[in-house]
Amino acid sequence: MLAFLAKLVIDGLILGSIYALVAVGLALIFGVLEIVNFANGELYMLGAYATYLIMSWLGADYWVAAAGGVAVVALVGVFLYDTVLKSVGPRDFEKGILITIGISMVMQNGAISLFSAEPRLLNNQLNFASLHILGAVLPGVRLLPVVVAVVAFTLLYWYLKHTRQGKAMRAISQNREAAAVVGIRATKTGRLALFVGAGLCGLAGAALAPLYAIDPLMGLPMLFKAFAIIIIGGLGSIPGAAIAALLIGVMESIAGGLGSSVLQDSVAFIFMIVVLLFYPYGLFGRRMRV
Repeated sequence: MLAFLAKLVIDGLILGSIYALVAVGLALIFGVLEIVNFANGELYMLGAYATYLIMSWLGADYWVAAAGGVAVVALVGVFLYDTVLKSVGPRDFEKGILITIGISMVMQNGAISLFSAEPRLLNNQLNFASLHILGAVLPGVRLLPVVVAVVAFTLLYWYLKHTRQGKAMRAISQNREAAAVVGIRATKTGRLALFVGAGLCGLAGAALAPLYAIDPLMGLPMLFKAFAIIIIGGLGSIPGAAIAALLIGVMESIAGGLGSSVLQDSVAFIFMIVVLLFYPYGLFGRRMRV
């Protein structure tokens, strides 16, 4: 029984790590631009497909393909900002929702037209030794999302705390008017926020590609979970999004292992409702920002 519970918790941390990458990207974009990006799920899907295509068409190994996939998605984020999202101001909340929903639909249907709805499997070249944790046997490759998330969040924390551009993002997130007074350019910082936020979504897709089948509709359920997570953690709070994602991942894994798949899919939204009853701004909405 202990080995089974340990496996459920580890599987939950793996799932939560992927949730965290997408949710943190969403929280970063919202914190800087105040845009609820409904296309984040499709950026995640694009990261998985870009990794798959680079490996399939160019014969690259996984690590090169993953780096290429992340770069492609990050550049797509910059393109979306320069073409459509730059015109969306902080007071254009509904406009931002409608635009990003449209982008999401275009990307989703474009992927179906190009690749069909048939799921694809990545030719997994990774060969890690199996790990034994509290009696549970786990293929080492399944820990890839956890390792990727830890490295990504460590670098993101350093970037936001110790670089000029990262401090500019935090300044705009905390007080847009004061940031403008001291000369921080909202356009340049917003473009960078889309680059980093989209790159995190692409990284989530690249990390998931060796583990699960990929398809054009994979971004939709991930988007709903990511929204629930950033609401639980507090809108715009990066630490809150990461912590909430890991909690949701573990809770879903335990609910699915001890209960049913229906309960597993409902956990995030049940938890969100409970949290909002007691913490209307989310768990870290008041105290922690970008």
